[in-house]
Amino acid sequence: MEEEFFLIDPDSRAVASLGSRVVARAREAVGDLVSGEFDECQVEVKTPPCREGSALYDELVAVRGAAAAAARAEGLGVCASGTPVMGRKGPAIVGDHPRYRAGLDQFGTLLDGFAICAAHIHVHMPDREVAVLVGNHLRPWLPLLVAMSANSPFVDGRDTGYASWRTVIRGRFPALGPPPYVESLDHYERLAAALQESEAMLDAGIPFWDVRPNPQFPTLEIRVMDVPAEAADTVGLAVLVRALVMTARALVQRGHAGPETCSELVRAAYWRAARDGWSGKGVDALTGRILPCSVQTARLVEHVRPALEEHGDLDRAMGFLRRLGERGCGAQRQRASWRRRACLADVVDDLERLTSGRRGEPPGGRPPGGVTVRPA
Repeated sequence: MEEEFFLIDPDSRAVASLGSRVVARAREAVGDLVSGEFDECQVEVKTPPCREGSALYDELVAVRGAAAAAARAEGLGVCASGTPVMGRKGPAIVGDHPRYRAGLDQFGTLLDGFAICAAHIHVHMPDREVAVLVGNHLRPWLPLLVAMSANSPFVDGRDTGYASWRTVIRGRFPALGPPPYVESLDHYERLAAALQESEAMLDAGIPFWDVRPNPQFPTLEIRVMDVPAEAADTVGLAVLVRALVMTARALVQRGHAGPETCSELVRAAYWRAARDGWSGKGVDALTGRILPCSVQTARLVEHVRPALEEHGDLDRAMGFLRRLGERGCGAQRQRASWRRRACLADVVDDLERLTSGRRGEPPGGRPPGGVTVRPA
């Protein structure tokens, strides 16, 4: 697992650009399991490879705790939200990495406001030929993962009217979002190379599609989700995604290259999921029908149940889905926090407590510091 978080100023609740200092502190405790990200207002945490959901949960809690402790030592908090709820304190500072600088040169102002936080799930998949065909099978399910993980309704003090504004931001780019349907690894690589030549993609070896064979590790990487506030929800998503990948791998090994789902329909399903999240209906990218998220999820569970049972993950996955049914996705929970007092500081404080695992802890005497949200 990889998760990205914002660093939060405790007084204003705006994001603060002190990522390098927080990373340096965290590395004293956990090494490179905490690192920098595109914007200095972010940090990324990683876990070692895990076989069991319980082990993944323990690793996530530990590394989240290390990041939170390092942030507190710098007078900051960590916050799991797909977009910065109350904007930033000071100018944007891009992280010191050659790829980030090259992106600025190539895409320019398109990267303004690109401080967004995701969860990335890696599933062991050493055969890259199999991996790209597995991606074909995952494409129709990606919008449902957007709806399940949607956790970015607010940005810069404004309610966007969307559940996942992070998904909308990523959709601006010519080669981000759902991966293309491909016939083979060679087809995948030729398409990536053509997009790099067109300058729609920065590097064919590191495509930013939402499903990709990771360029460094023997994994298939799924990148479509907003970062969840709670570690338990991240693990719930992870076991569902692993089951999807394992089910798809079995189909590929039986000679099924995957459904040729219309790319425009997949993108329409992304948009509907980003707008509505878990709160209503969505586009079933396999059929084009508008179906309640609960109906789509029941079909997903039936599709992957054997893989969930094989890995002992069924109860954990169903627990996550029950929580979704009871309290909604992250966007619904953020708006519920705001409705208590029409105060965005409450949203940030709740997210920070959930991110760092300090459930039920009072805000420590912080002043309200909120602003009245502007309507969409």
